[in-house]
Amino acid sequence: MESRGNYKISVIVTVYNTGAYLEQCVGSLTGQTYPYLEILLIDDGSKDGSGALCDSLAAKDERIRVFHKPNGGLVSAWKRGVEESTGEYLCFVDSDDWVDPEMLEEMSQLLTGGDREIVAGDYVIERSSGKREYVYQRLAPGIYEREQIKERVVPDLLGHESRLVTVSRCMKLTARKLIEDNAHYCDGRIVMGEDLAVMLPVLIDCERLTVMDHKAYYHYRYVDASMVHKYDARLYDNVRLLRRILYRVIEDKLTGRERELALAQADKEYIFLLLLVLKNEARGNPSGYRDHILAVCRSPENRELVKNTPVTVRDSANRLLYLTLKHPSGMTAGALRAAMIWYYRGKAK
Repeated sequence: MESRGNYKISVIVTVYNTGAYLEQCVGSLTGQTYPYLEILLIDDGSKDGSGALCDSLAAKDERIRVFHKPNGGLVSAWKRGVEESTGEYLCFVDSDDWVDPEMLEEMSQLLTGGDREIVAGDYVIERSSGKREYVYQRLAPGIYEREQIKERVVPDLLGHESRLVTVSRCMKLTARKLIEDNAHYCDGRIVMGEDLAVMLPVLIDCERLTVMDHKAYYHYRYVDASMVHKYDARLYDNVRLLRRILYRVIEDKLTGRERELALAQADKEYIFLLLLVLKNEARGNPSGYRDHILAVCRSPENRELVKNTPVTVRDSANRLLYLTLKHPSGMTAGALRAAMIWYYRGKAK
């Protein structure tokens, strides 16, 4: 199978203390059946020897380029990768994940050479127990042009329990212009949901979106101790900053009725982000969770928003989180803490 245009693909891998997984990740990239690629390893000041391992891997394959930088966080690392890349299309892979060998070749077959297009695949959650969970786009497989994106995709991107289209940078081929034009929305202070800050404007600007037909070639390693899953005392501030960025994106990109609808969806999105804040406290803050949960839930701004912005919640864990958000008390906070501990012990098995 040959690509229509032999487009150069830049695969950007941000690396921070993932030495235990890095060889598997990079091996899955050097083993791609698609030949027209470069692999950029951005060492974000690793302290576990990952930086030296990057250099060792680069010495074995001329397609690999390594860049070492002081630790500045994920956003600064992937932005550096974009700056150093030379490909027409960008692919992001986290350094503790891996991909199937045919991923880039099959994605490349769906490219047209446009500078505002995305090819989106699916992914598999890989747990340490060996359990797998396949996650597919809610948007039906197919090709969506500009008007379809405007009418069917953009209005449904925010404010739902499950994504219409994953907002991760990963699992996609994205035209570099889309990333370059919108990278400024990403704030390095955001450590959870940072992809939403760039992928929302990218998807709004996209003129051709191709959703692959249930191609789960990306393997997301569920690391319980990773930044995504450990307790973060800054998460509430993170979420409020992310909300402001989403509003700014919408106000910059949309007008009239489209803007009004998108802002309403952003309010719903913020409620789901607040559920993550409650989960973070209930699961990871054994001494202060009750006071923190009640402070978030009883904030006048949040109370008013929750009262006037109903959302649909189906997931059993989210239902309890939403119940606590709507009816905060010492009893609901305590029940939430117990339920989160039980739930995530079961999920890890």
